[in-house]
Amino acid sequence: MKTLLLIRHAKSSWENFTVTDQERPLNERGKKNAPEMAARLLKRNILIDSFLSSPAKRALATAKLFAGVYDRKSREIIVVPELYLASSDAFTKTILHAPEDSSSIALFSHNAGITEFANSLSGVRIDHMPTCSVFAVKCPIASWAAFETGKNEFYFFDYPRSH
Repeated sequence: MKTLLLIRHAKSSWENFTVTDQERPLNERGKKNAPEMAARLLKRNILIDSFLSSPAKRALATAKLFAGVYDRKSREIIVVPELYLASSDAFTKTILHAPEDSSSIALFSHNAGITEFANSLSGVRIDHMPTCSVFAVKCPIASWAAFETGKNEFYFFDYPRSH
């Protein structure tokens, strides 16, 4: 059994309209929410073996904040260009090639693709993944190469304003 965590990037800043979409940074709320959400995962005893992130600044910053709470170094984060504005196929391909020695992986990405993909994983559907939300499933597989959508067990869905 493996654990898959989909994590939408934390709240980003819209203050500077001259930066590209990929360069948008986190705002103060995002910088606060990301470590809080990572701490919630640790309280649930959820470990993350591999961190895979979109190259967009806001997603990578979110991954780095989560990694910090997990006492992991930023250089351990695997940047996956296909996770930027990813389609369901891009998410699936990323998972199929995830490190085999990882029993749990976290993918840091963006809406609307991340919500669409979350809804394809198990029988549970959500309307929207808010910023810094975590959608988790248990995958009945021994190898990431055997991953399939629709065959996973819903584990939990959490987001900053849910408590």
